[in-house]
Parts: sequence; structure tokens; C-alpha cells
Amino acid sequence: MARNPANAVLRGVRQLAGARSWPQRILAAVVLLLALAACLPQLQGPTEKGKLSRGMVLQGEVVGVADGDTVTLLGEGKVEYKLRLAYIDSPEKKQAFGMQAKKSLSDRVYRAVVEARITDVDRYGRGVAEVRRDGRYINLEQVAEGYAWVYRQYAKKDLAAGEFREFTEAEDAAKAGGLGLWQDSDPTPPWQWRRDRRDEK
Repeated sequence: MARNPANAVLRGVRQLAGARSWPQRILAAVVLLLALAACLPQLQGPTEKGKLSRGMVLQGEVVGVADGDTVTLLGEGKVEYKLRLAYIDSPEKKQAFGMQAKKSLSDRVYRAVVEARITDVDRYGRGVAEVRRDGRYINLEQVAEGYAWVYRQYAKKDLAAGEFREFTEAEDAAKAGGLGLWQDSDPTPPWQWRRDRRDEK
């Protein structure tokens, strides 16, 4: 069966069709299911090592922090995954509070083992992820500490109403408390900052 699963499937179908008693039918059905299970990897096609897809859950050590919302995770088999934290947007490194946002995230996860649930894969091939460490929700913590905006354009669409409210309330509380980037009376959101840079080119 292992050498040629497709032939085993055909044999299982023939046995099932020719079975005259219930015990024979059950045995043939079991053989057919085992053969189909052996065929499944071939039907799915080869998987590329390190390729991310929605719904995947990764566990590993954070070996790099690029900025306030992007990390590199060293997963199983020593495969590195570039992950962007879902639902939030932190200041770019060249923006005001950009380096502080990076330090905040680094203090939370660098060299720590985390769990990351992939909610999407962006156009650069990065996993967009919900990141948790020891039960702490890192995406939400970055917002609560004032080192990220809620990326409402995506968060409202992807989160349940209660979760979305939790994020926006955390942002409102950080703003009211003047935490992190909210020390600035009128901070420029990173999506606006990036757009301004593109327009200048």
C-alpha cells in the first residue's frame, strides 16, 4: 500500500463493490479509507518548507524583532518565519516612537517561546499573526502600552465585535493616559507616514 497508494485505492473500491456481507463491506471500507489516507499527501502536492498559510499555528523562539509589529520566529526544523502582528500598526523605526515601539516588543518576546496563529499571509509572504506568550496576547499589549494603533481597516473586518472593542478600548485608554506614542498630542499614524513617503518619491 505504501509503495503505490493509488493501486490500493482501486483495490479497495473493487473489494467494496464485490462485498456480499456486512463484515466484508466494513473490511473493504477500512482498506479504502487507509488507502485514501496514504494518497492524501500526493493529492495535496508537495509543500514548500517554511510556506505559511491561514490557520496555521506555529510555536518557536523569537530570534529577531524588526520593529514594533514585526518579528522573526524560529520554528520547528529551524525554519525562520517573518511575522507581522495582526490588527495593529506600530510607528516605523524612522518615525517618532518607532525605536521605543521596537524595544517594547523586544522586551516582551525576544528570545522567548511564543505561539503564533496565522490569520493571513501578506503580499510580501509574511505571516500576519496573533502572537501569545504564556497566555499574554502580545498584539493587544502593544496597543495597551501605547506603542501601536489598532489597524481598524483590518481589525474591524476580521475580529469578533467583542475582541474589536477590546482593542479599541485599549487604544483609547493608552491615549487618555498619554502612554507611549500618545505622549505626542497629534501623532502621525504609520500608514499615513508611509503614504507621505511614497508621495515624496
